[in-house]
Amino acid sequence: MARFDLQDGDFGTALGLAAPIGETLFAMGLRYASGREGETDLVSAHMYFNLADQMGSDDAASHRQDLAAMMTKAEIGRALRLAREWLARN
Repeated sequence: MARFDLQDGDFGTALGLAAPIGETLFAMGLRYASGREGETDLVSAHMYFNLADQMGSDDAASHRQDLAAMMTKAEIGRALRLAREWLARN
């Protein structure tokens, strides 16, 4: 799973765009949910949608809920744990 060091709220370099952090994290969630750049990874997608929701992305919560309906409790727990770890590092 890709990891990014994020220093401020207006970054987009991970995607080559200038975007608020919530929208960039949302785009990362879409990448993992769709498998555009490899295999679909619902745990990572859930983590990024969760982070995006916390950072103000309008659509992230509904996407996270849709994913959660397809995931096991263990997968959801792992995604939540990864989001907490990400927040602690960034």
